[in-house]
Amino acid sequence: MDFNNLTDEQVLLELTQRVRQRRLNLNITQEELSKRAGVHVQTIKNFESGKTTTLFTFIQILRAFGDLDALNALFPAPGISPIELLKLKGKERERASRSSKNKNEDPIW
Repeated sequence: MDFNNLTDEQVLLELTQRVRQRRLNLNITQEELSKRAGVHVQTIKNFESGKTTTLFTFIQILRAFGDLDALNALFPAPGISPIELLKLKGKERERASRSSKNKNEDPIW
């Protein structure tokens, strides 16, 4: 589905319908999901009907499904930025050397 061609309201409706379908696929009632998510059953009903909700509620529902890690696919960890890589360039670790105190001593072996 091309979400770019949908209005914000249509995207919200699609998202909430997918959450509802996920709940049904897991054979979970709205009451059971509300208990797992720690929200009132009316919150689940409002969410699934596309009524205004909070991001916090969405996170609670994802956690109740065991799907919170799906957010990694949506927003992967940023890693090191190209600017930081440039700053680190040329600062690679060099080989460790003996301290000046130990250089004049004979090895113990």
